[in-house]
Parts: sequence; structure tokens; C-alpha cells
Amino acid sequence: MKRAVPTGGIDRRTFLITTAGAGLALAVGDAHADTEAEGWRPNAFVAIGPDGKVTVTVKHLEMGQGVATGLPVLVAEELEVDPAQVSVAFAPADAKRYNNLFWGPSQGTGGSTATANSWEQLRLAGAAAREMLVEAAARILRADAASLSAVNGGVVHSPSGRRLGYGELVSVAAKLTPPSAPALKPASQFRLIGRDGVKRSDSRVKSDGTAQFGADLRLPGMLTALVARPPVWGARPDGHDRKAALAVPGVMAVFPIPSGIAVAASSFWAAHKGREALNARWAEPADKVSTESLRRDWTALLGKAGRPAAARGDAEAILAQAAQRQSATYELPYLAHAPMEPLNCVVRLAPGKCEIWTGCQFQTHDQAMAAKAAGLKPEQVEIHTMLAGGSFGRRANPTSDYIVEGVEVAKVLNTPVRLMWTREDDIAGAYYRPMALHGFEAALDERGMPLAWRHRVVCQSILDGGPFAGMIKDGIDPVSVEGASNLPYAIPNLAVDLHSPKAPVPVLWWRSVGSSHTAFATECFLDELAQAGGKDPLELRRALLADQPRHLAVLELAAAKAGWGSPLPAGKGRGIAVHESFHSFVAQVVEVSIGAKGEIKVDRVVCAVDCGVAVTPDVVRAQMEGGIAFALSAALFGEITLKDGRAEQSNFHDYRCLRMNEMPRVEVHIVPSAAPPTGVGEPGVPPLAPALANAIFAATGKRLRKLPLGEQV
Repeated sequence: MKRAVPTGGIDRRTFLITTAGAGLALAVGDAHADTEAEGWRPNAFVAIGPDGKVTVTVKHLEMGQGVATGLPVLVAEELEVDPAQVSVAFAPADAKRYNNLFWGPSQGTGGSTATANSWEQLRLAGAAAREMLVEAAARILRADAASLSAVNGGVVHSPSGRRLGYGELVSVAAKLTPPSAPALKPASQFRLIGRDGVKRSDSRVKSDGTAQFGADLRLPGMLTALVARPPVWGARPDGHDRKAALAVPGVMAVFPIPSGIAVAASSFWAAHKGREALNARWAEPADKVSTESLRRDWTALLGKAGRPAAARGDAEAILAQAAQRQSATYELPYLAHAPMEPLNCVVRLAPGKCEIWTGCQFQTHDQAMAAKAAGLKPEQVEIHTMLAGGSFGRRANPTSDYIVEGVEVAKVLNTPVRLMWTREDDIAGAYYRPMALHGFEAALDERGMPLAWRHRVVCQSILDGGPFAGMIKDGIDPVSVEGASNLPYAIPNLAVDLHSPKAPVPVLWWRSVGSSHTAFATECFLDELAQAGGKDPLELRRALLADQPRHLAVLELAAAKAGWGSPLPAGKGRGIAVHESFHSFVAQVVEVSIGAKGEIKVDRVVCAVDCGVAVTPDVVRAQMEGGIAFALSAALFGEITLKDGRAEQSNFHDYRCLRMNEMPRVEVHIVPSAAPPTGVGEPGVPPLAPALANAIFAATGKRLRKLPLGEQV
């Protein structure tokens, strides 16, 4: 599919054409034109030009997860067009037309919801357009609509063989009333959905460098700005050398903004050198956190009961009486998001208007935050959604930090500004996946089966103090315990409780959010119980998941494809894990080799996924593969450590990611399903770390309970 870059604006002709087909509001949103597409727009998502070209408006951010491929397929399926002939335009910020249906009146991308919440909406958009085109053809040909069918971008009259292309029909179709309940194709007639062969639409432009990300945008007169921010959480400005910064060639302005000191220049490098020349000084707080101090405090909390998050049976009573008990503590570090494209936005202010170009996940929230910073109403802020070079949750933050900074800088400069964060800015001083400690106690019966399970989580709350704090109920941040409070295993006595300690470190959702740490702890501890009870890890999971058919199906498929139980040479091991997140089910088997000096080499990952209908199987496989690479980087190397109130890592040289020669062979198997689609952007992450740790144990007999694993064997 081709991509059309949104330019904003709407001319009178387009407006008149648009309003002719605006009756499908309840189903697929009002008709709207904010793209380069000319012609007929039967609803908010479809435009067809007089030349027959189809443009699909995608309301979600494309950050590598494939929405610019998968979502247009939903329209193309119903509209009967070749996906290769469909262009994609990204929706502007407009919660009335483009809200995330799972989030209420708010537009945004996250929680692996893009395909799931668009599943019916976009098919209805395509079906409505198809029915109107068929009716238009019937009127032109003076034929019974029942004798007509939509085929490959046109309508065919079967008795005569006459064919009219969509472009020939739009002027008549635009005068018709949209159907109130367009008929969707039955799954048996799908020719695109669930089929291989749909090529990813953005691979070429992202590979040859012609794709336009936010950082690529240039506007006339635009300056580039960097901000010097406090290196320690809680530090305050204590002086800087403005004159030295202004002496750097290209530096145009130096001024304070609420988050720090802005340096605006004619280029990125001039701004960078100007920021260095600032020699900014900061008054640091006396009490500065470190990883060691947090670990000490949080370990103490493991000995105290937290707020109850889940309970069944009487775990405490069983544990008190148990003849065989097992306990363990797991630790996971803070993690940075570290997207390949650092944060950026372009802002242009004019009287009564603010335009922003960026790849943002929370358009509605960002629009409101930008409006507040600019002193405008949200409807006066126009966001042009650009491609984003990764995010993993970073571009969905409650303060809209990089966007607000862009507005604050633009308020001072009488010209457009490109606000840039360096990777060092982000890794050393931004939001992190929370550090977490997990404490377990379990009791086994005489058969070696788990009889009681107590799980205590110590994890800084992501939601506390932010706009989503209302999700906290009875002191429980559900994000902290997802994957733990809903443990699927049939253990008769279960208790999960939570401590949410305070810390000055900003925390945020990170790809797969709570499941990114709970899956590691629960799936590793279950392996410990299997060992203690003398059982094979797969067999124990089978027994405990007998009433969880979707968990069981992916578990069985991954195990079978991996050859679970077949012998491996000395020094090699195989581990397994299964986890549900974002309503998708994923099991992974990891095979690992251990070198003579303890080097960990992951040889193979076998993954089975049940995500309901796999709309574009190639994208699903790619998401599992990408999730595995992302998770493997974190499991082996990922760690943000704190000392004297600051992060000790700053870029990929000390916040390492997986290298190409370290990527294992990955096999992805999709469970056939007729259930509505669920998420794939995040569910590939959680099972990897526990499956890897379990594989290392199988190879070495050494149980690793702390991430990252890379240097521990």
C-alpha cells in the first residue's frame, strides 16, 4: 500500500463531497476529509477518488507494529480492492471521529488494541462503501443491484459482463444515503483476512530511507531546540553560561522553560553544542535514591503483608501446615524504552492555533496538554500524526513531556521549532519500566502438586498520581499485578498481595506492561515447583491448565513444534513458559547453549500464539519475532541502575540491545481461531525471559532469579 502524508486543510469542494456521505456516524464515524485524497468519502475511514484510487485513514500511530498494513486490509476485504492499490493516510487528532473504541472518547494507540478495536469498525466502513458503489452502478446501468457484484475495484453486471470502475461510480454514490447496517462478508468468503501474501505496506520506504518520521520534517524558518534538564530527580536550576551558549555558531536563543533550559539553533548539532556550552548547574536534593537503597527498602516489604490483590481458598493456613514448602524471591530492574527514533516533535504556533507534527500514542491527551501549555482550547490544536520509529510505550506518557516542551519553546520563538531529545536524554532521564521484587511461598501436597501459592509483589505504581489514577481500586494498581492476580493455574489456595512503594523515579508502561515482570516471576517459580515436586515442567503446566483450553492449546503447540522431551547435547537446555496478556495467549520454548566461560547463546525460540483471527499472519509473525528480540535484549542485558539520584546508563553502549548475530532462530506458529482478533504488539514479550531462565536451569542446574541474566552463569 502506498502512503499519503497528511497535510491538513479541507477545501470547499471536498467539504461538499464529504457531507454528501456523512450518515454513517454511529457505525464508523462522520465523513471527514483531512488528507490529500480527493473525491468521495462515504465515512471517516474511506476515500475513493475519481480515478478509483482508494485511501484508508488509519486512526492509530504506526510505530512499527504494522497498523498501516493490517487495518487497511480490513477495509480492502469488504471493499473488494487489492491492498496494493490502497493508500494510507494517518488520522489527525479528532476524538469524535477517531477515538479508540476501547478507551471511550479518546484517540490513542496502546495496550495492543489497534486491530481489536478496529476489527468491526473498519470492515463496516468498507462494506458501507461497497454497498453504495453497487447501488450507484445499479442506477447507472439500470440493473437490479442483486445482479451486480463488487470485484477488484469495480462493479460487474454478471448477465452482461459490463464493468464499471469505482472511479466511475463515485459521483453517483456520493448522492446516496449510506446504509444503516451494511452486511459484512462471512469469514468463509475472506480472501485477504487470515491469508498469507499481503505484503507489508511500509517495508520499502522504511528500508530505503524515504519514509518520513517526525524527526525528518522541515518547515520554512524552522529552528531546532534541545533542552538541558536536571541530571538528578528533584534537582533545581542553579545557574548556566548563557553567553557561552550563544557564542556557538548557529545558536539563536537560550531561555528557561518549566522543564529546563532551552537552546534553539539553526541545526541539531548547533543546538547540541550550545547546550554543552551552557555548563548548566543544578542544586541537587540531599536525599538521592540508588538501586541499592531501593532494593534494601523493598526487600523489607517482602516480609510484610501488602494489600490483597487476589485470593481463593486459604493459602496462609495451608502454608502454615504444609510438610513441603518452596520459597523464592525474584528481582527485575528498571528498564528504559530506548526506541530507535529519539523523541521529537515539530510545533508551529499562530494566533489562535497550534500545529504539531509528531508520532504520538495519545493524540487526545497530547492535544489537551499542548493546548494547556499554549493557552488555547484543545480544538485549536491540530496534531498531524507522523510515523514513529518505535515507542514501546514511551510516546504515551501522562505529562506529554516532549510535546509540551515543544510548545513551551515555540511560545518564545516566533518561528516553527523542532524539539529533539537525544537518546542520552531519554535513557538517562526519562520514564522507566518499574523495578519490581516478587516474593513467593508455595506448599506442595504428597503428590508433588501445588496446594497453596502466595505471591507478594513490590512494585512502584505506574498509575498513582497521574491521569489514570482512577483505575486504582482499594489501593491496588491493576497494572502492577496483571499476570499475577489472574494466575491461570488451578492451584486451590492462592493469595496475591501488593506493595506500591513511592520513589522519585518516573515510571511508565513498557511493552507488555505488568506482564513484563509478573510472567518472569510466576513462570520461573512454577518451574521451581515442578522441580521440587519431581515433575516435568510441561506436564505440571498441562495438569494445572486442564480447564484453560487456550493456554493449553498454545502450550501444546509450542511444545510439539519444539520437540519437547527430545534429548539435547550436554551444555544445552530447553525451557518453557506460557502467558496471557492483552487477551492473547503465547507459549514459548527456548533452547540455549552455555559456553565454557558461561556465555549464554540462545539457539532457538519456538513460539505459539492464539490471538483470535490473525488478520495478517505475516504481521502477527513479525510482531512475535520483534517481541522476542525485544524481550531477549532486556532478559540478557537490560538494566537501568541508579546511583546518587541518577541513572548510570545513557545510550546503547551501556544499555545494550541484542545484536544481529545474537538473534536466535525463531519459529512462530499461529493457532487457527474464529474468535475476534486480540493484541499482538505486546504478548510476544512476557514468556521469553522465564522460558530462557528455565532453559538455563535445564542446561546448568543453576536457578537465576534476577534479571538481566547475561553475566550470571
